[in-house]
Amino acid sequence: MAIQVSCECGRTLSLKNELAGERIRCPDCGGTISVPGISSQADALFDRDRFLLRQRVMTISQVYDVRDDHDRSILYVKRPTALWWGILGILAGLVVFFIIFLGGLAILQMLAIDGGGPQVDRPLVGALVIGLTLLSMLATIATVVAIIPRRHVFFYRDPGQKESVLEIHQESKLMPFRPRYTLVCPQQGPIAKFSKNIFYSLFRKRWWCHDLEGNAICTAYEDSIILSLLRRLIGPAFGLLRTNYVIVRGSAADGDRLGEFNRKLTLFDRYVLDLSADPLRSLDRRVALAMGVLLDTGDGR
Repeated sequence: MAIQVSCECGRTLSLKNELAGERIRCPDCGGTISVPGISSQADALFDRDRFLLRQRVMTISQVYDVRDDHDRSILYVKRPTALWWGILGILAGLVVFFIIFLGGLAILQMLAIDGGGPQVDRPLVGALVIGLTLLSMLATIATVVAIIPRRHVFFYRDPGQKESVLEIHQESKLMPFRPRYTLVCPQQGPIAKFSKNIFYSLFRKRWWCHDLEGNAICTAYEDSIILSLLRRLIGPAFGLLRTNYVIVRGSAADGDRLGEFNRKLTLFDRYVLDLSADPLRSLDRRVALAMGVLLDTGDGR
């Protein structure tokens, strides 16, 4: 597989693996380019302070192009929807519902609760039917959850999706109150964990990131409590009330600002992850980019 390197002049070169770790000259400007080693190529993709995300339209899955400041594609992000598995899960759930519900009614009738046998109080009959309905609904939900796969997020080096350089794993299929995700590097293993509180997000969306030991790395939250309340009352107002986030160090809202994740004022979904406030790059850019993707796909913006 060829090594992709970029010069400061904007020229992108595709080099042989034999040049890994060497220094070459750019054929356009003559500048010196350090070719990353094979093991560090993935990290070189994240070696920047700004990422431009463009969500593709007319796709079933959620797909993003990640670009640099020169509008060159550097990564491709995909969160598969698993449409056919979803349809299969819903159909299977409906079958389970009717089997349990109708079967239960038949058994009640055989026991003469609703027939010509011993008379039973109407409140008891109603309670049994309600309980049967709830049981059928729970069995339906369990069936759908069991069939539909988890929706992981994959970061690919090329649009052909041949090599995954980063992954976000959904920890549980059913996440009603506190969604949790794990950031995984295929070569390194788990890197960090993300989570949010559904109840807190009713007023102001917030995501937390922790390391594998549970120590807070960073927090992302909506830039303004007033704007967040307005969005819940009147909606996005045709994009005028865009949901923008501030990224700070640690778990407190008053931590040192590390960057922002903002949506551009366009008809389509265009985002800018700007980490210029962290010039020393104390925040792992892989963690920051994964957080940016979750802020969109994880919140259904």
